[in-house]
Formats: sequence, C-alpha cells, structure tokens
Amino acid sequence: MQTSFTNVQLADPTIARADAILRRCIHCGLCTATCPTYVLTGDERDSPRGRIYFMKQMFEEREVTASMTYHIDRCLSCFSCMTACPSGVDYMHLVDLARTRIEMKGHRTPRQRFLRMILSKVLPHPRRFRLALMLGKLARPFRGLIARAGLERPAAALALVPPGMLKAKVTKPRSEIGKDPKAKRVALMLGCVQEVLAPSISRSAIRLLRRHGVDVVVVKDETCCGALSHHLGKEEEARGYARRNIDAWTAVIREKPLDAILVTTSGCGTMVKDYGHILARDRGYAERAAYISGIARDISEFIDQIGLVPPMMWTGLRIAYHAACSLQHGQKLDALPLSLLEQAGFNILRIPEGHLCCGSAGTYNLLEPELAGQLRERKLSNIAKVNPDVIVTANIGCMMQLKGGTSAPFVHTVEMLDWATGGPPPEALGPLKDKGHPIESLVELAKQTALVD
Repeated sequence: MQTSFTNVQLADPTIARADAILRRCIHCGLCTATCPTYVLTGDERDSPRGRIYFMKQMFEEREVTASMTYHIDRCLSCFSCMTACPSGVDYMHLVDLARTRIEMKGHRTPRQRFLRMILSKVLPHPRRFRLALMLGKLARPFRGLIARAGLERPAAALALVPPGMLKAKVTKPRSEIGKDPKAKRVALMLGCVQEVLAPSISRSAIRLLRRHGVDVVVVKDETCCGALSHHLGKEEEARGYARRNIDAWTAVIREKPLDAILVTTSGCGTMVKDYGHILARDRGYAERAAYISGIARDISEFIDQIGLVPPMMWTGLRIAYHAACSLQHGQKLDALPLSLLEQAGFNILRIPEGHLCCGSAGTYNLLEPELAGQLRERKLSNIAKVNPDVIVTANIGCMMQLKGGTSAPFVHTVEMLDWATGGPPPEALGPLKDKGHPIESLVELAKQTALVD
C-alpha cells in the first residue's frame, strides 16, 4: 500500500511504525474471507482491508471520524486476518495504534465512554470483579426487562453472569526451592478473570505440572496482564500492568531463575508475549520486558517441551476442540493442544469454521453484543454439527461466551490433561465423570478376555 506521510510525520515513532505496517498490505483481500465481521455483514468497511484504509486515513490526515471509530470498534482483534495474510501485515499492532488514538480523539457517546471506563476499572481487579458478579446475580433475573428498556449492553453483560456460586480462590503453592536442583521451575499466571470464574483451571495446572516434576510458583504481587486495557485503547494503563508484572516476576527470578512463565488463559498469554513490543521504548523496562516475553509460554507449549506423561485413564467421550483465536491466531498454536489431547487418549473432533471467532474477544461481547451474539449462534451451530459429548478450549472468555448454548459441558484443555494423567475429573463434566476408566483395569480386562478366547 502506498502511503503519503511527510518527513515531519515520520519523525513521530508511532507514525513511522504505522507506515511500515501499511506498506506491507498489497490489497489482495484474502483477509476478508476469514474475517468474522465481514463474513456476517458483507461490508468492506467491516473487513481488515477496509479498516486498514481507515487507519491509513487516520494517521495520514491526523483525524478520527465517527465512521472510523464505529468500524474499528467492531473489529474483534481475533487476528484471523494475520493467519490468512500472504504479505505478513502486522494488523495486530496497527489496530493497537489506532485504538489508542481513537481512545484519545474518537467519537463515542458518554454512555460508551462510561462503559469502557467501568470495564477497565472492574475486570482487571478480582475483588472488584467478584463484587460486580454478586451484584449481577441479583439483577440477572431482570435482564429481559433491562433489554426491553433499551439497555442492550447491560443486558448482554447480565446474560454472561454465571448463575451458580463463585468458587473459592486458588490456594497459592509455595515453591520448593532446593528439594530437587534439577527440577524445572515455572511461575504460573492465574489470570484476573479466570481466578474469579474458574479457579479450578489453575488447580488442575498446578497438579499437572507437579505430576511432571515441575516446581510451581504463583507470584504474590502478580496483577492483570493488561490485555483488557490494551484492547480498550488505554495504552498507558496497559503498560502500567505490564511493568508491575515484570517487577513481580523479576523479584522471583532474582531468588532463583525461572525456566518459564506459564499462562493458561490464551488471551493473557498473547499479551505477555507482547510485553517486549509494548515496552520497547521504555528505557527502564525494555530489556526486562523482552526477557519476560521470551520465557512466556502457553502451558501446552511447556508440557509438549517436557513430554506429556503416559495417560492413566481412558474414556470414549467425543471431544470437540474449540481453538481460541488468541491461541491459534495470536500465538500461532493451533495443532499443539490437539496433539496433546490426542496423546492423552481423547477422541478429538474438529469444529467446522474453526478459524472463526466465537464473539467473546475480551470485552467485545459486552461492547458489541449484537455481532457477538450472531457469532455465538454461528459457533454453537457448528459445534452441534459434530455432536460432541464435551467441548474443550483454552480460554475462559470463550467458555463463558458459549456456556449454556449447548447441553455439552465446556472444559479447559488443562483440566482434561490433568484428568487423563491421574487427576480428578473436571467438575463441569457432571455425570460424564463416570466415563473415565483406569487404563490398568482395561489392560487387565483385555488379558482376561484373551485367556477366555
């Protein structure tokens, strides 16, 4: 794509970065077929190519129009376009630059600005989020009335509030420094939203890692990864979260080096792996941020690296794997979780249109409930086509977005791997817990059958 920035404009590092990204686009349009919003609307302005033209205009003319704000806000940041792009356009960082500028100069109503402010002040803080959920439970029975009053976004938020009781927080394990000097040592990131909605995922991760002889540390001063603020265009707020996490992890590393920082929420993992980029111009943090990004891993990467222990349990359950966008597009980890689940002995089904987002996308289902709802129904329809017993994914946002839309339970990848290698069955399975059979008993049964024959 040809750009027309002046030398004065290019002296601005933000403009220079935008220019470098824009110039890689060749207008081929291959991204449009994989873009969820374009697939739904058929509107070029709701495609990556259309949004790139908007962003070019935004940076060249130093203006942010209402139309730009509207269509860029409708982008999910699923990054399916980046997987499809033959030219390697770094759409992720380009739209990040645009969101930051829109947050400063965009055309939003007072109601929209207020909602974004509330989301950024509540979701990253587990105590505030827990309180908000408790209040949401009280209001949940009235969500139909709220929707009819024209308050679609609050109604959409209430629909996502889980009906049951909140689980207890994760008990943070103590590091066992010195007991086995050869043991791998990792920090496990709990995730601010996941810690409140599904702490069982972190418990499963801790059991799974310790079963593999790994020393697990949960860092006391860890905070939100910053992704929620980042995608809302609140860039300095996101950098603040990143700096606090880097300080917390650095303190642990000084005590004894870490082999990895592991993340079980794929959206958080994509963000932490990008710390080196978002703090590249911060003299006080650039070097440490790059180091932290370099040792950040999705837990599936780490388990694959050390080798999954042989499964101890077998089940004939039909499992549909939903690939979270932040994992398959953001981190380019599509086949790896599937491979681990197959190694664990599970029968895996591929969901049609697996590249398309479910509509969760961080806070997207709260900010754009209409499009998010359409994507949810499309995903649930595709899941129904394979008729699974269980749906497995690696992102809490996807689980909450799709939960309740099918009779099949949603379970995290880590919970299934924990179960297969000797852990307890995931609570979400309900009656399906009884479908697991110890491999030893099956081997013994096979021997007895052979003797009879």
